[in-house]
Formats: sequence, C-alpha cells, structure tokens
Amino acid sequence: MELPLKGVKVLDISRVLTGPFCTMQLSDLGAEVIKIEIPGEGDETRSWGPPYLEGESAYYLSINRNKKSVTVNMKSEEGHKILMDLAAKSDVVIENFLPGTTKRLGLDYDTIRSVNPEIIYCSISGFGQAGPYRTFPAYDLLLQGLGGLMSITGEKDGDPVRIGVALIDIGAGMYAAMGIISALMTKKETGKGQYIDVSLLGTEVAWLTYMAANYLASGKDPIRMGSAHPSIVPYQAFKAKDKYFILAVGNDNIWKRFCKALDLNIVDDPRYATNEMRVKHREELNQFLKDMFKEKNASEWLEKLQGERVPCGMINSIGEVVNHPQVVDRQMIVELPHPKIGKVRVPGCPINFSLTPVSYNSAPPLLGQHTEEVLGTLGYSKNDIENLRAKGVI
Repeated sequence: MELPLKGVKVLDISRVLTGPFCTMQLSDLGAEVIKIEIPGEGDETRSWGPPYLEGESAYYLSINRNKKSVTVNMKSEEGHKILMDLAAKSDVVIENFLPGTTKRLGLDYDTIRSVNPEIIYCSISGFGQAGPYRTFPAYDLLLQGLGGLMSITGEKDGDPVRIGVALIDIGAGMYAAMGIISALMTKKETGKGQYIDVSLLGTEVAWLTYMAANYLASGKDPIRMGSAHPSIVPYQAFKAKDKYFILAVGNDNIWKRFCKALDLNIVDDPRYATNEMRVKHREELNQFLKDMFKEKNASEWLEKLQGERVPCGMINSIGEVVNHPQVVDRQMIVELPHPKIGKVRVPGCPINFSLTPVSYNSAPPLLGQHTEEVLGTLGYSKNDIENLRAKGVI
C-alpha cells in the first residue's frame, strides 16, 4: 500500500530544529518535502559542529532525511516568484520565523492563500502569533527556563539544569506535524485549508501535565527532586556499589514483588504498605534503600529485581543506547546512502504501521542538491537556471 501522506506536497521554509523535525516526520510518512535554504549558506545547522562527516554536520544529518534541498534568495524579486510558484502547487507551507517576518517577505498566509486558497499554512514560533511576547526571539534553552521545566529539573539544592536534548523544539515540531495531518484530514472532507499556530511555550505548558495540575490543586510550586518523583516512591536512580541504576516501583503490587525479590521484611510495614504512605515516609525509606544498595554492584541488584518483573535498568550512555539489542531489533537506527559520506546512520521513526511502514528514501540532501530538478518542474530551462545562479537568486 502507498504511504499515508503519498501525494502531499510540503514547502518547507523553516530552519534549525523544530520546523525541520516536523517536516522530516511528514516526509517519513510519504510527503514530498521541498526544503528552501539560503544560497551558499543553507540551514544554520549545517554549520553546527563538530562533529562533521565529510563536511556535513551530524546535527543537520539527524533531522533532514527524505527531503529535497532548493536554494533560493527569498528576499529577491525572482526568488519570491519561485517560492510563490512552489506554494501555488503545494498542500502545506511551514515556517518558523519570528512573527511578522513572513509578512515582510510577502510569504505570509494571506499572501500565499491568494494564489492557493486551499493551502494549509503552519507557523511555529517561540511564543505564538499573538500576545505580549509574540515578537520575543526564542531558543529551546530560553523556553526550558521561562516555561518552568528547569525549575523542576536537577538536584534539589543544585543549579537549574537544561534537559540534554532540545525537547521543547522537538515537541513543538511533533505538535505541528499532528496539526498538519489533522488539517489534511479536514481538507479531504471539506476542501478547505487553514492556518495553524504552534508555539514552543504552549508545547511546554501542555507537557507540564501533572506538575501544573499539582500546583493548580495545591497552590504550591513543585520543586527540583533530582531523579525522584513527587507522587511515587521508590521511583528514582539509586547508587549501587559500582554505579547508578533506575528503580521504578510504580504501584503496590510492584512493591510486593520488589520486597520479595530482595527478601525484605518491610512489605507489610504500615509506613510503606501503600504508595501514599511511602510518599509520606519518603526520606526514611530512601535512606534505607540507599544504604542497602551500596552493598552490591548494580548488575547483581538488577538480576534479582528483573527476576520478579520489577521495572529497573541501567543508566545507559548514548553509545549503549544506539547499540542496545532492543533498539537494534526495532530498527531505530537507520543507514542511508549519501553522495559524499557513503553511508550515514541516523535515528529512525518510532511509528510502526502494519500496512504502510515508513520509508527512508534518501539521505539528508546536500545544499541545493535538488534546485535544478525542482525549478525544472516549474518550467525553468537550464539557461534560466544558470542566469538565476549568476544573479545569486539560487
């Protein structure tokens, strides 16, 4: 069967992470994505390194597979015409500029809708297209702080800590992809396109879930607790004799299995018999466990706990993760042929369809790799293309 988004054409004038991550998801599902880049420079992430593979940054390679790269100076009159011609033939346009930028460029929703009334147009920004912060520049790090995530990440008495990946950028890209697919379904039923406004701040607030709900219910701000959980005990990292490991006793049945696995006589202790009581007696229980876990290596504890199906595991390095047998079995690291590198390995898509599996058709493109091909579909001759290149339009 054909891929779910087969035949959908996406004009991608976004850059860096959140927009490209969104369009990579769409391309994995079969959409044709034309990535617009600055002539001679390209997406900023092309220069975000080291590490590089044959001049291509690992950062850029991680989020741009299955796309066509076209270089266009969108500030030029001729470049603007190219983009409008492409927009007229597209189903989706996506951008992540500062609000107001596409209006100045003549590439905003209303302008593009004038040549393509059924267009689905998605804008991703730090704070959204309206509100007092709409024109504030934003990066993932800034939003992790402003949106509250750093206030609950890290050790209790330690410095605020940034999550190790740009999680808010990636999350906004996921919401944008979900919004676009939903809009495509609406368009299929009604024939109408629409405008989609996704923000990093909105993404983060939505993701606060039970932490925000805890505050709204109690009026008390959650605090940093390291790897611990405010509502479940024991549920955190513990230090064994040699290294840390994760223990997640998520309910009272697991607690019973946990005590059985380690031959502990505290299973019916009224201080610990229920999760509510374990939370109330968090400090004394955790201190008991910390003292006990120091006596043996992590692998010894894990063998006992896993024997009773207690959720637990090592804290793996990235290298250990990408080579983990379950990750390998799920084919989460994919290998793509690349014109310069030979073969490039990148993380794959976690969605597994029974009828329409995702497709990895091409490696992240070289800068401008598909410019001539795409312009040819718009009716430009080779001579036209050379003239545009000489003028710096492409």
